Amino acid sequence: MSFNIALSGVSAAQKDLDVTANNIANVNTVGFKESRAEFGDVYAASLLAGGKTKVGDGVLTQEVAQQFSQGSLQFTNTSLDLAITGNGFFATVPEITSRDFSFTRAGQFKLDSDNFVVNSNGDNLLGFPVNADGTSASVALSTTEPVRIPDSSGSPQQTSEVDIRMNLPAGDVGLDPQDFNPEDPLTYNAATSVTVYDSLGDSHVMTYYFIKDGSPGVDNEWYVATAVDDTLVDMTDSTGADTDPATAVNSVGGNTGNAVTASKLIFSQGGDFSAMETPDGLPTLDFKMQTEALGAGILANGSDPTQQISIDFNLDVNNATPNEPTQFASAFEVTSLEQDGLPVGRLTGIDIGPDGLVRATFSNGTSEPIVRVALVRFSNEQGLTQESSTQWKESILSGEALAGEATTGTFGEINSSALEQANVNLTTELIDMIIAQRNFQANSRALEVNNSLNQTILNIR
Repeated sequence: MSFNIALSGVSAAQKDLDVTANNIANVNTVGFKESRAEFGDVYAASLLAGGKTKVGDGVLTQEVAQQFSQGSLQFTNTSLDLAITGNGFFATVPEITSRDFSFTRAGQFKLDSDNFVVNSNGDNLLGFPVNADGTSASVALSTTEPVRIPDSSGSPQQTSEVDIRMNLPAGDVGLDPQDFNPEDPLTYNAATSVTVYDSLGDSHVMTYYFIKDGSPGVDNEWYVATAVDDTLVDMTDSTGADTDPATAVNSVGGNTGNAVTASKLIFSQGGDFSAMETPDGLPTLDFKMQTEALGAGILANGSDPTQQISIDFNLDVNNATPNEPTQFASAFEVTSLEQDGLPVGRLTGIDIGPDGLVRATFSNGTSEPIVRVALVRFSNEQGLTQESSTQWKESILSGEALAGEATTGTFGEINSSALEQANVNLTTELIDMIIAQRNFQANSRALEVNNSLNQTILNIR
């Protein structure tokens, strides 16, 4: 009997040594979780046996239990390197149409030839679909989808409004508005331009011409005419007033064949804005002026020919504000000229937040939420079925996989540009290896003693 007991001890010591060796071998494996050999004594007794004199039957390996303690983080320069701090696993599938889930803490992800995010095995990382505002459309594991980084460009946005703030020089000489010709700088007092965009993202230059009205008896009044790509366009107020140059009050360039309706800014003697006259000749309280539809003559590239652009002069007839036009004794100065359009953008970067939200940024300054990396947790992590390549499968002992967003509930957070190192303490493992070796030698010695006793008995004459 003692021979078998010693054999069980040797087997247990070997198992302990195997587990320790495996831990040491994977000390540099990202996302690896160390294991621990757990043993129990073997004790068997019959109903009528004397319990007080019964000797144990040796030792048995009960379980090689994985330890899911947190590993330290190693920071990298790759945004697709992901590490989880706290509870949770990444979910992966071997193919984009597969539902054969595997779970891992190893976040060494990269892009494949189709721009899907995969690990070193080629397994696809899964995420939750998101709404336009970045919120998750669903957090169920069954609705997860493979994470894919778009290779398309950022969508353009046509200009709908231009915001302008300026000072018009009070000392400038007045001119005859009917002599206005955009090709002759002597027929206008000042000009400024801004780049605007059509619905396809193509750029166009919108130019504003300021002509001080030099008509007899008229003081402190300025015409504003507008051109897009050097083509003059008529202006209306936001109510859509009649802008027929033959009937409109505020028209300029009548003697050059370029008659165009314009708005008129009227200033007080103090240089502050006083009133505004729209092309229909009436003052208005709606100070966003609109060009007419730019039309196919200018937008001949197939973009939206009905595009309209509002010009916001930041006017307030009731109270002087710092943003409205002024007419002071200083040079022409534009203090702000902004527009809300965007050109086509190319992908410039990927940002992954602590909550797993993947956001693409584009060269036109826009960013779009793409997907949210899914996390999965289990009631009993030690019940997971271990697979190679630092992956696990759901089992009866682990409980059902529960999906959720990072940073919510008991889920940890996701760290981009970081990897979770193995949670192996090398110093502890080396000590355990010495202990396992000692135990192996001691049990081997017990076998040797048992063998000597057997030889002694066999040699008895």
